[in-house]
Amino acid sequence: MFYPLAVRGISVMVFRRGTGRSSGAPPRGEDAGFAQQALSHIDSLYGTALRLTRRAQDAEDLVQDTYLKAFRSAHQFEPGTNLKAWLFTILHNTYRNMRRHDVRNPVDVDSEAVDRVADATAEGDTPEQLLSRATLDADLQAALDALPEAFRQAVWLRDVEELSYAEIARVLDVPIGTVMSRISRGRRALFDGLQARRAEAARRVASR
Repeated sequence: MFYPLAVRGISVMVFRRGTGRSSGAPPRGEDAGFAQQALSHIDSLYGTALRLTRRAQDAEDLVQDTYLKAFRSAHQFEPGTNLKAWLFTILHNTYRNMRRHDVRNPVDVDSEAVDRVADATAEGDTPEQLLSRATLDADLQAALDALPEAFRQAVWLRDVEELSYAEIARVLDVPIGTVMSRISRGRRALFDGLQARRAEAARRVASR
């Protein structure tokens, strides 16, 4: 059974095993421990969901569905492994399924734009150093949003969520070599985009 719980303004359904408890009772024992650990990642899941869907309501729905599936499948989680990566795998699988059934947003993670990203590098802070900062400034946010989705997902999962390459490969359901390529090229594209935006801003200031 499930009972509703509002966390960070998002209503999620927490799983309870057994049928002897009233529907409004909180989970106990191992159920409560798993729920508490899983819900500790809700901010990361929501941030990623928002970047995927670009709409707050859709992001909340995606997180809700992710937790619903996670609590239903709690018995499949292997203790001692990375719970955060497991939740992200569910979130991305749910998102892909949602996109397949949404004619407005066809799945296109390997678009031609991915292959057109420049390979040039630039000096200064690396993209991963920029992304690791607590707050993204407007230029960095815009440069990140401008990346092809395949690159944006891989870079975000590595440099912000700090998942391993192997974990990202499982989350995105692609070979680890593809993950490494997307992260490398995505970082370069992110840095180039950020530098271009800041150079344009400097030119506008100088021309005043």
